[in-house]
Amino acid sequence: MDTKNIHWADQTAEKIIREKGDKDLYTCASGITPSGTVHIGNFREIISVDLVVRALRDRGKKVRFIYSWDDYDVFRKVPLNMPKQDMLAQYLRFPITMVPDPWERDESYARHHEVDVESILPEVGIFPEFLYQAKRYRSSMYAEGIRKALEHRDLLKNILDKYRDEEHKIQGEWWPISVFCDSCNRDTTEIDGWDGQWGVTYHCTTCNHKETVDLRTAKGVKLGWRVDWPMRWEFEKVDFEPAGKDHHSQGGSFDTAKHVCKDVYGWEAPITFRYDFIGIKGTPGKMSSSKGKVVDLYDILRVYTPEVTRYLFAGTRPNTEFVISFDLDVIKIYEDYDKTERIAWGVEKAKDEETYLKERRIYELSQVNGMPNMMPYQVPFRHLCNLIQIADGNIDKVIAGLPDIKEEQIPAFRKRCECAWYWIRECAPEDFRFHLRPAGERAELTDAETAAVRDLRDQVVARIETFADDKTCGEAIYAVANEHQMDGKVLFRAAYQALIGKDQGPRLANFLRNIDKNRLLEILKAY
Repeated sequence: MDTKNIHWADQTAEKIIREKGDKDLYTCASGITPSGTVHIGNFREIISVDLVVRALRDRGKKVRFIYSWDDYDVFRKVPLNMPKQDMLAQYLRFPITMVPDPWERDESYARHHEVDVESILPEVGIFPEFLYQAKRYRSSMYAEGIRKALEHRDLLKNILDKYRDEEHKIQGEWWPISVFCDSCNRDTTEIDGWDGQWGVTYHCTTCNHKETVDLRTAKGVKLGWRVDWPMRWEFEKVDFEPAGKDHHSQGGSFDTAKHVCKDVYGWEAPITFRYDFIGIKGTPGKMSSSKGKVVDLYDILRVYTPEVTRYLFAGTRPNTEFVISFDLDVIKIYEDYDKTERIAWGVEKAKDEETYLKERRIYELSQVNGMPNMMPYQVPFRHLCNLIQIADGNIDKVIAGLPDIKEEQIPAFRKRCECAWYWIRECAPEDFRFHLRPAGERAELTDAETAAVRDLRDQVVARIETFADDKTCGEAIYAVANEHQMDGKVLFRAAYQALIGKDQGPRLANFLRNIDKNRLLEILKAY
């Protein structure tokens, strides 16, 4: 068995080396238009590239990981979740980089969204080299590439029309470029001609401005994106770039870009794969769906630790659609990660060698800074949620109650506690949440229930430390129910009402054994 190629990222890395040859430097690319919140679906592309970059570097290869901000694209519409809708609407048809920041934090609308992403990516161990396309276009960096497109515009038109039916083929005179008006900044311009060298003449249909610009100094000339994309592949010498399944459809933008890249720019298109969409299950916090709220990486990292966040993607093939949950499935996702962790550290035996190697590789790729020096401290997520609620959210108190945790394990464990506490307060269903009653507060119980709860206090809680495990404690609880000729479920409901004001809660024996004995006795003293 080839252990080096057990993960899809490693398989992709091998394909890049095989098809692009042994190179001194491999370039892997990703990018997006910062036209609004960069959501978790966009993040799938970023982390997919990062995983392949890591696989290449693990093979001793030097890799350049570039991330392009397409901030010279047109501001076409105002997303619903943006503030100051009327103000933003005044800048429609401007380049995104020239739209003001409605939050007044950054130099532009585009820069605001860029900063949000650039600030959070290091938390999940992703460090690309950011390229800002507005600066590159406005500095005339692509003048040669633009001129080449103009020289081959008939060929480009044929390539773009190749996969289109008659109804959608390009009609009339067509140019592979657009121009932002130098007077009003909008792209509402029409090309009047090209002199065959560097001069392009245009007029604006909004403000009637007309001029001839030199491609070597012009700031507002830009390639259409179906030409821009392959032009930049050649300019940056890109070897790998994935794309969403919409771009990978038959005859879609990737198919045309491949032809443009080779036939016009003389560069073989990068190795690629298709990544699928991501669904969301549950609600990440108290948010308004009517305002077009989208889920971003910040939302994910409030509920999932950076390692578990990476695991969601490292453990799923890119061409597989999957769901990121904020409901009770969060518990299972943490359980799955913990099992992978135990297998990777040899604490739990995998069913066979192939499973071990696969799980260990997924775990390696899930780590932010490589394999930790020791196995992280594990508390099952459901149990951790109970411990935090018992401690009223006091994480220091939870940690203090774990005598075997090592100092080195505390930072990662604390992060998991923070995620668990956020999930409990903002996402978990109401029947999962609880808080212990304050001392002196009584539940409304029948006389029979009150008597049983009193004996539960005196016969079980008063000697809670004598029970070796949950089983023996549970037997003592049922003994109290039998003594009162009461169905166990009735006693359980009464106990939960007395302790947390609910009809049900965590498993009672384990629950009682994890609460400070004196605190329990203080609460139950009211009975």
